[in-house]
Amino acid sequence: MMMMAKKYRREPMPPLLKNIIEYGLVILGSFFVAIAFNVFLLPNNIASGGVAGISTITKGVFGWEPGIVQWILNIPLFITGVVILGKNFGIKSFVGTVMLPLFVLLTADLAPATPDPLLGAIFGGMGVGLGLGIVFRGRASTGGIDLAAQVLHKFTHLPLGISVAMLDGLIVLTSAIVFSLEEGLYALIGLFATSRTIDFVQVGFNTSKNVMIITEYVDDVRGAIFQEIDRGVTVLSGAGGYTDRERRVVMCVVQQNEFTKLTQTVKMVDPGAFVVAMNATEVLGEGFKTT
Repeated sequence: MMMMAKKYRREPMPPLLKNIIEYGLVILGSFFVAIAFNVFLLPNNIASGGVAGISTITKGVFGWEPGIVQWILNIPLFITGVVILGKNFGIKSFVGTVMLPLFVLLTADLAPATPDPLLGAIFGGMGVGLGLGIVFRGRASTGGIDLAAQVLHKFTHLPLGISVAMLDGLIVLTSAIVFSLEEGLYALIGLFATSRTIDFVQVGFNTSKNVMIITEYVDDVRGAIFQEIDRGVTVLSGAGGYTDRERRVVMCVVQQNEFTKLTQTVKMVDPGAFVVAMNATEVLGEGFKTT
């Protein structure tokens, strides 16, 4: 592997500061989830999965306070997860489990942001996704359905993703029965908006390109990339599928705005080069994100 060497090494973050930041992210993310729930989702009867969705349904049917319902469900689920799964979920996840219902209670009197259920589903889902994404970046969770899905996965051996989808789907189906089919469909929109926003918070806008270059002129292409783009490359060993002839493959990861310059550089060296580009949504290392 060839790369442009640097003369420094990034000092690791002190453990105390790292813990403070992560706890701060858990608390901040829980606050955002609570705001989105109280001003967008709950006023429009949008139960887009999770314990928050269950509390929306119980609020509509029985008038129960959502924050109390979330505490009643979240804390036993957390304890059950620890006992049955035998895992150390961590104190940060317990903080998220407790703080989210607390913030739901504290912000319960906020005025609804919109009476339009479609806007409520979209922006509520985005707000919840933003909050959960921040919590996940604090290396924690807010408990709830995720823990129930892990218990279901343990006893049924269903894939974890399917377990989560089944439980969330059951909540959405219940909301469609309790409220209306239309509100159940809005809940699906909110659930989709949440998942996409979590992805955005995790990987951000800066999608990079992982480029594979098959060429007869490996050394020339490698040198041109070093000189013109100032990016490192990795040379992989391969073989032609038809000829079974040994070939070397140049792999290079570049930012989105460097991709055109990279392909032009490669084509100047070898117009017959075979170039394949794939999206790389999380790149850690020199020249990209370091943590």
